[in-house]
This record gives sequence, structure tokens and C-alpha cells, in this order.
Amino acid sequence: MVSKRLPLRIAVVGVLGSVSLALTGTAMAATPAAHTTSPAVVTHSTPAPKPGITAKPSVSSVDAWQLFRVTGKTTGLQAGSKVTLQQKRHGEWVTLPASAPIARSGSYSLGVKLGIKGRNDLRIVSGSTASPVFDVTVR
Repeated sequence: MVSKRLPLRIAVVGVLGSVSLALTGTAMAATPAAHTTSPAVVTHSTPAPKPGITAKPSVSSVDAWQLFRVTGKTTGLQAGSKVTLQQKRHGEWVTLPASAPIARSGSYSLGVKLGIKGRNDLRIVSGSTASPVFDVTVR
């Protein structure tokens, strides 16, 4: 009797071995990074560009309450988020009610009117990112 069942046992063990091998291959395909250490498979993502803002006023001096523009480009900031104008007063940065959305290209254009006569130190900000300081003199 044992000799008749031996081929059946061998066939069952072979089928079970094949099924377990197939399941192991499927599990490895589902999570390739967890089972591979080959440097050829590891991908390196490029870091996001460092956030930055440039700003350029359309004039260097202007009459009080005369409209001028500040334009520039952003890097590493999301399109649609806002840039805002800040003015330095008594050593503190004060946010002014002038803002504009960032375009898909990263550019922005902002209309500004200033009333404080003299040299005005200004910058453009978005979150914690700020442009270099620029100045516009109001006559």
C-alpha cells in the first residue's frame, strides 16, 4: 500500500511547493523595496527646489498714493498660493493689504500704492519665504 501512495504523496508535495513558491513571488512583487537591496533598483528622488522669491519694483521713486507694480518669480512655492507685500516700520515688518496669486509659471505681479513719504524698505513674502529687501522712495 505504501508503494501505491508514494507517487501521490510526491505529487501533492510538488504541487504545494509550487503554490507556496508562486505566493512568495507574488508577495515579493507587491513589496519590491522591502526585499531588494540592489543599488540598481533603489531610486533617488530629486529634492524639491529651495523656496525663493525675487522682487523688482517698476519704479524707484513715486508720488504718494501713485500706483506702481512689483513683479518677480518664485521657486519651490505652490502655484495659486499668495505673495504679500511687507513694509519695514520702526524695525518691524508690517504686512500691507497688497497680495497676488502665484501663476503656474511661478511669476506674480502686484499693484502697490504707498503713502508714507521717504524711503520705504519693502519685501515680498509667502509663508516663511521672503524676497531680498528693495526700496521705493515716496515723494
